[in-house]
Amino acid sequence: MKVVILAGGFGNRMHEETIHHPKPMVEIGGMPILWHIMKLYSWYGDNEFIICLGYLKEHVISYFKNSFTFLESTDKSNKIIDSWYFYNHLDDWKITLVDTGIDTMTGGRLKSIKE
Repeated sequence: MKVVILAGGFGNRMHEETIHHPKPMVEIGGMPILWHIMKLYSWYGDNEFIICLGYLKEHVISYFKNSFTFLESTDKSNKIIDSWYFYNHLDDWKITLVDTGIDTMTGGRLKSIKE
């Protein structure tokens, strides 16, 4: 099963932390919140992730490029979606990062990754 994680919001309720980096990258115990969420899903056997990005997406992309095996990148400029594919052999995770736009609402993010 593929797990969709919406990680593109502004994180307004954590304003002190999210000025410099997006909420999914706020660290708890030395690891980003996003990693903890993925770890929980993988404990139940779900290891394929689609992460919808928006606000400060560069921080999330940089984290995955530095921590995971980068497989490929696509530029689907006709659909205004860029995707980055990663693999983590330690946890057997397949990770797809999708730029769904900075101002896109929840429904729009889901619609953009429908395919």
